[in-house]
Formats: sequence, C-alpha cells, structure tokens
Amino acid sequence: MKQILAFGDSNTWGLIPGTWDRYPEYVRWTGILRKAVLPLGFRILEDGVCGRTTVFDDPGRPLRRGIDSIPRYKDIEGISLVILMLGTNDCKKVFRAVPEQIGCGLEQCVRQFEGFVPPEKILVVSPILLGSDVWKPEKDPAFDQESIRVNAQLRDVYGKIAAKRGNAFLAASDYAQASSVDDEHLNAEGHERLAAALIQKVSQMLLSPL
Repeated sequence: MKQILAFGDSNTWGLIPGTWDRYPEYVRWTGILRKAVLPLGFRILEDGVCGRTTVFDDPGRPLRRGIDSIPRYKDIEGISLVILMLGTNDCKKVFRAVPEQIGCGLEQCVRQFEGFVPPEKILVVSPILLGSDVWKPEKDPAFDQESIRVNAQLRDVYGKIAAKRGNAFLAASDYAQASSVDDEHLNAEGHERLAAALIQKVSQMLLSPL
C-alpha cells in the first residue's frame, strides 16, 4: 500500500491543549485524513514529535531537530506524498530566529525529502498562529511576544519557498486556530477544520501522476 507521511510537531502528534495527553486517532487530523485516503489505497504514516524544530537544537529538549529524522524514510518503500508542518517551535525565544532563518531551516528539510520524493508531492504547511497570550506563565513561557510576531510571518515565507521549489502549499492558519486554553495547540474542532482542508489538498495532489 502506498503511504503518505505526516511529519510535524505536537500539532501533528495531536496534543490536547493544556495537557500532556493525545487526542484519539480519529479526532486528530492525521486520523481523519487516514479515513479519507484509505479507500484510495493510501495509509498515513504519523510522525509528530512534541517540541520538534526544523534544524534548531533546543537545549531544554534535545534530539528534536526534524532534519535529523528525515533520512530514516529514505529506504522506506511506498512513500508517495509528504505533509511537512513545522515551525512553531522554531519561534521560541531561546532561538531568537527571524522568519527567514526559520524558512531556511524549513527549506533544508524540504531539500532532504526531495532526495526521495518528487517536489510536487511535498505539501508544505505553514503552522497555525500563536495566540496573543501564549507567553504567559500559565501557558507556554518558552514563547514571548516576539515569537508571536515571527510566527505570523511564516505563512508568507513558507509560501514563497514552496513556490520556488515546486512544492504544494497550504497555510494551516487559514483554516484553524490555536485553542484559547494554551494559545498554541489545536482543539478538536481545529483538527477537524485542518483535516478538511488537507483532505481537499491531498486529494488534488493524488489526482496528478505519482
């Protein structure tokens, strides 16, 4: 069976806002997408890691650079399409990265995937927006107000990268928003809304030659 790789961070893993728990399979967007593509002969490979960045080393959460995990998929047969959604954690204040630096990290990940997946079969997804209170102590003080500003610019940066490289593009922030519980993660409705957009986009991508 052909496979679609969903590669991302905690919003791909399905973290329930305000907890360390995970949404059930068919509540998170990856599971909703799984039900949609299974009749077409595809299955979803879920690879969401909480705290994952593109290329940045987080001293408090080591071994979470996305680029280091990509080579493991090179020899896995049947990966026909990749959904790549990273960038939220790159906005943390510890990195002090500008949007263009985060875009550079994203592009390095894209380039790795292009080593074994055609560019047009890579769907670059810019992340949802961080809420205005995400930085508060009761939410996630790893972010600050500059993080919010940087995060808001990733949509345009990622869109330009995808256009340049011939990748597909979707802005998650056009369809879903962070829960008010933590201003960072999708609630169940957000997963459903994002899944609907991804189902439409992925279906279009699968209609073109693989």
